Amino acid sequence: MQANNQRPMSRRRFLKLSGAAAAGTALAGQSQVLHALVKKRGGLQEPQVQRRFSVCDMCFNKCGLIARVEDGVVKMLNPNPKFPKSRGMLCARGNAGTKQLYDPDRLKYPLLRKGARGEGKWQRLSWDEALDHAAEKLKAIGDQYTRCGVLFMAGSDLQSQFVHRFAEVYGSYNVLSHESNCLLSRNRAFLDTFGIVPFPDVLNSKYVIMAGANRFEALVTPDSIDMVTAMKDGCKLVVLDPRFTKTAALAHEWHPIKPGTDMAFFLAVANVIVSENLYDKNFVARNTYGMEQLVQHVRQYPPEWAEQECEIPAKDIRRIARELAVAAPAAIVYPGRRTSDYENSSQIRRSFAIVNALLGNWDRPGGLILPGKVGLSSPGYDAPFYEDNPEERVDFGKALMMFPEEGSFKLSRDAVIAGKPYPVKGWFTYKTNPMQTGANRGKTIEMINELDFMLTVDIQMSDTAWMADLVLPAPSYLERQDPASGLQGGSAGACVITRDPVVPALFESKPVFWILKEIAARLDLGEYFDFTLGEFRKKQLQKLPAAAEALRKDGVYSINNKLYGVQGKKPFRTRSKKIELYSERYKKNGADPMPVYRPPRTVPEDRFRIVVGRNAYITQGSSTNNSLLCQIFPENSVWIHPEPAETLGIREGDEVEVASPVGKGRLKAHVTEETRKDTVYMASGFGVLSKALKNIYGKGACIADILEDYDDEITGNMAMHETMVTVSLAQS
Repeated sequence: MQANNQRPMSRRRFLKLSGAAAAGTALAGQSQVLHALVKKRGGLQEPQVQRRFSVCDMCFNKCGLIARVEDGVVKMLNPNPKFPKSRGMLCARGNAGTKQLYDPDRLKYPLLRKGARGEGKWQRLSWDEALDHAAEKLKAIGDQYTRCGVLFMAGSDLQSQFVHRFAEVYGSYNVLSHESNCLLSRNRAFLDTFGIVPFPDVLNSKYVIMAGANRFEALVTPDSIDMVTAMKDGCKLVVLDPRFTKTAALAHEWHPIKPGTDMAFFLAVANVIVSENLYDKNFVARNTYGMEQLVQHVRQYPPEWAEQECEIPAKDIRRIARELAVAAPAAIVYPGRRTSDYENSSQIRRSFAIVNALLGNWDRPGGLILPGKVGLSSPGYDAPFYEDNPEERVDFGKALMMFPEEGSFKLSRDAVIAGKPYPVKGWFTYKTNPMQTGANRGKTIEMINELDFMLTVDIQMSDTAWMADLVLPAPSYLERQDPASGLQGGSAGACVITRDPVVPALFESKPVFWILKEIAARLDLGEYFDFTLGEFRKKQLQKLPAAAEALRKDGVYSINNKLYGVQGKKPFRTRSKKIELYSERYKKNGADPMPVYRPPRTVPEDRFRIVVGRNAYITQGSSTNNSLLCQIFPENSVWIHPEPAETLGIREGDEVEVASPVGKGRLKAHVTEETRKDTVYMASGFGVLSKALKNIYGKGACIADILEDYDDEITGNMAMHETMVTVSLAQS
């Protein structure tokens, strides 16, 4: 996909236009970015064409691609046919990667805030000035508040490991990932049941239940691709979702389940499988712990009871349970990815995991399979010890079983606002946009206003960057060298990937590795970054002698691991050394040892439950401003069922106000039967505060402004489906 309507320009003219902004100005005068950085060739002379491997970074999937470069300009991105995880394909977002590279709204040089936060007034700095300022601020906060007075947060990126490394040697263990706004509940549930987080072998499955997962829009490779292939080969797909998504539209069955009642459905499925002796008895006897307790536990959850809770007929629940058991072990309750839904999301996903265990699908074709060993080496280091640091993370003890290496954005934010258990006055963010991804944007702003210093490294002036004190420009994935990384992909197996620049970095953009290396040197921590990325990668690959050549030749190094029968007689990595249907660890930590159903909060008659979901074009807020993708999806709307819409006097395309106790937004109404009467939906990534995102500023509403900030009681994972809203015609 290309949309090149801009006239060619000389490199001299391009550099003159792109570098003309003066110190102290706002971002309004950024120039149009080119499609030609070199002089036009005269006559019939053919362009110099090169094809270079890379790995997409338009979402977390990291699909393989081959860039077509003509005279130093990336003209097209094609899929890499040898890339197993993406099955030789590239989606709309992947094809739009050139528009991230040549985006006129890109950050071009370091910027220092001048004026109030969010006012949009900036002063251009040199890199030395910016790095000196960052080091000075980090040192001052560390000296006054201890090194744990700085919070670090990084998204899914091959260089995010260096943010973690810097945080550790700087001395802060207040490190967050984007995952606490996304998938920690799923990880907790399956890890605590099986001892490891498995991958679904969708390709070889004969029966798949997807509860809330929307794999034909919220793409996950290879699952989204493999689901289509599996269905062609006779696999049955059953979707439980309050919305009629693209996945629901293509499924064999769609059940508009009442939000928050998934556990009721799966406990009833377990009831049928157990009471009718449909489970894999040999597998369960040999590999599970707590079957006796489970048999007693699920007796209270028959399909007739579940029908009253989830509003799916008992006869359908019973039939689906039987069909699932017949198809086993090539049958899956799909684990899902984003599980930031309810206050009991970890226990909901535990019910998914338990049904999978009853099917005996562990480590077998068409079931749940173990991640393969990659074999990358991890260059080690001994971080310094800071005696004055507090004992624990700032969010310690606020959730029953938090992942300490991931933390909780919601709970950390609360602690920063409260200043307890100790002050946190600095925030470093990279490749993440919590202003758009974290529920209750008002609280994120409140947190930022408690800080002495906020530094953001990003490609574009995101809402998070818009609120920062210092903004540093990062290159796109097509312009930088990265370390090696292992990828997993169900039956696609494991592989090793890396990146080298497809084209040189534009403007003054610098990778976060270089930024951290320079700041570390200024803080007398340079010994911990005393290497180049090339040297680091060479150490990573030292136990994989064939990897470097394969990466050069094919753009990927595939690892031929055994896919099935990997567990063998090895014990499971749980306390009981077996699959834990009943968890003693949960009991010890104050959680229910088996999932106990609690009805969701009732939706008042004059309100709706708002739900979050993804589509194939938007990666949170990172791709909404893309000039190609915003043509496909220019703004968000709120889905509302025709019956309540008629009662409220709302018609298709009307401007409405969606309001909750914490915020509100104005956007257009989409009146559709593709959602339940008690449920509304809107896409994320719109309603931006940043005026530098010119394609989408002023369009749609921000769901993060409206969502209340509940959290999963076990992990601290954000719970984004607990908010009730009103919808009304907007007043002019």
